[in-house]
Amino acid sequence: MVLTFSQGFLISILSLAVLASGFSEDSPTDRRVLVLLDDFAIKSSHSLFFKSLETRGFDLDFKLADDPKLALQRYGTYLYDAAILFSPTTERFGGSIDAASILNFVDSGHDLILAADASSSELIREIAVECGVDFDEDPAGLVVDHTSYAVSEEDGDHTLIASDDFIKSDVILGSKKIEAPVLFKGIGHTVNTANSLVVKVLSASSAAYSADPNAVLSNSPTLIGSSISLVSVVQARNNARILISGSLSMFSNRFLRSSIQKAGSTTKYEKSGNEQFLTELSRWVFHERGHLKALNVKHHKVGEVEEPSMYRIKDDVEYSVEVYEWSGTSWEPYVADDLQLQFYMMSPYVLKTMSTDQKGLYHTSIKVPDVYGVFQFKVEYQKLGYSTISLSKQIPVRPFRHNEYERFIPAAFPYYGASFAMMGGFFVFTLSYLYTK
Repeated sequence: MVLTFSQGFLISILSLAVLASGFSEDSPTDRRVLVLLDDFAIKSSHSLFFKSLETRGFDLDFKLADDPKLALQRYGTYLYDAAILFSPTTERFGGSIDAASILNFVDSGHDLILAADASSSELIREIAVECGVDFDEDPAGLVVDHTSYAVSEEDGDHTLIASDDFIKSDVILGSKKIEAPVLFKGIGHTVNTANSLVVKVLSASSAAYSADPNAVLSNSPTLIGSSISLVSVVQARNNARILISGSLSMFSNRFLRSSIQKAGSTTKYEKSGNEQFLTELSRWVFHERGHLKALNVKHHKVGEVEEPSMYRIKDDVEYSVEVYEWSGTSWEPYVADDLQLQFYMMSPYVLKTMSTDQKGLYHTSIKVPDVYGVFQFKVEYQKLGYSTISLSKQIPVRPFRHNEYERFIPAAFPYYGASFAMMGGFFVFTLSYLYTK
């Protein structure tokens, strides 16, 4: 059967629509992931990590980073929902992919995992810098730690780090404690403390530094102590998530299966914490945890159910919204005590914490301030590890009409009394003046 050009074009468009429909609010984890490799040998040497993703329902598409047919999108539609860059030495991507297209991919709301190492190219470093992470500029520099290294017969330069300085966040790393340290061998990086979007997930110890382990240290290293980040994550303002690691080896089967004993400790673990650490972290990066959505935003006057076109000053108003969190398989009610409502015009006139019924419904009641203008109901929720909720609904507020004011204002009673007292006094004065000699 021979297809005409129009039939082939239609089939291509329909195929793209199927691929592009991988991410949805109803099932955020049914996703197609592009994996770029320096060498196909990485597919087998890091197979445990890839298998953990595939068993959770991810469709991995393995490509060489310099494949001339590479493309992230076609006909304006993205072919993938996330990307994994395990190609630290690649100087230039193949096909239509470059640093700008990777960054545009993230700007469009897609997720990214980037792994570097000591031989990382300028291309990989450029992408990391644009994501808010600065790798050590020394091309031969590795993280060295003479106090928190992994006891090993092979490693005498203390570049095989055993780190257990994890971020304290159940959302990012899961509620189950990671008992064993994580093996790390690679380059360190720093994050800008002024950038609230970048968070250190795994940090070096206070005794660590970044330098060439094979050279004599003549000058003070530029990266020292706990300011060195080994693994960091970024949650962009559009809720795209990025994982940046200075070690490709930490994802390898050898590191995931290796036993570990931290220097100075008598405890030897049969298995490193790498598998649990990376599995839980990848769950967060790919929105299997910490992904929120808001539904059924409602506001109305107290005692009514219909949403009005405008409010009047001093009206009593009820506001409600439902918030759910994706658990990996279904949407579950999100329960917190720090979700706040703003009634906003240039600045918040009302700021109130909402109550919850423990089933996902948040509600509160407010009194419209004695100021008329165009206001907004706003909910801006930003919490470590959770996707951002940003809700805004505009509503005008009018003053009282002429026939809506009270007939007698209690606060004006003294003035009413003064007026009647003056009239009575004038009447008495008139009678006294006319009839008294």
